[in-house]
Amino acid sequence: MNQRGPRLGEPASRWRMRIVPIASVMLASALPLMLPLVASSPVLPPLGLLFFLSWQLLRTEMWPVWIGLPLGLWDDLFSGAPIGTAVALWTAASIAIAYASQRIYWRGFFHDWAIGALLVAIIQAVAALLTHPHAATGRLLGLVAPQIVVSVLLVPLFLRLTGKFDNFRLKRR
Repeated sequence: MNQRGPRLGEPASRWRMRIVPIASVMLASALPLMLPLVASSPVLPPLGLLFFLSWQLLRTEMWPVWIGLPLGLWDDLFSGAPIGTAVALWTAASIAIAYASQRIYWRGFFHDWAIGALLVAIIQAVAALLTHPHAATGRLLGLVAPQIVVSVLLVPLFLRLTGKFDNFRLKRR
């Protein structure tokens, strides 16, 4: 007896379509705690934020604007930032991407990179300032600057990885 293969016009698995984006962001947010890395300053880029922004830039219509609330809360639980920091900033980023996608009809690679880089830089700078409100602003931003530069340079890689995950998500069977 032959196994039934994918039929023409058959949709992809509903579970895979819903789980892959959320699981990739959640796993990326928890991954820095799983790595054996000890540093006195922020070195590792926020992987969950990069995947979140990449999914939002790649598939704007896939998630509602409020998706930053639960995913930001998950990131706050693993990042060590005060609860509500990523919740507010990720939701604001989601609103900004939704607004930009309504204004820019034909976005290309460089548009997505610029939007992602700008949002990553703003979110990391504001998160650092909210996490350490009594620290000197210049010194704090100088401490976070290498992490911002690395994150900005990694945006295209995460856009490509998100595209690969999206191909897997939409694959039939």
